[in-house]
Amino acid sequence: MATQVIEASCPECEGAVRFGSLPLAGEVTRCGDCGAELEVVSRDPVRLELAPEVEEDWGE
Repeated sequence: MATQVIEASCPECEGAVRFGSLPLAGEVTRCGDCGAELEVVSRDPVRLELAPEVEEDWGE
């Protein structure tokens, strides 16, 4: 039995981002082509968006 590979396009560079199994909603990954940090926003079909920047809180 072949391993299923799931593929989505990077919204930054249109490169292929591959997953070995169906990713979880909210999962963060990195594009192998441009290095952009991406978040899974849809699972069916798998759709990626640029991950939001995490800002420092500094306890305020």
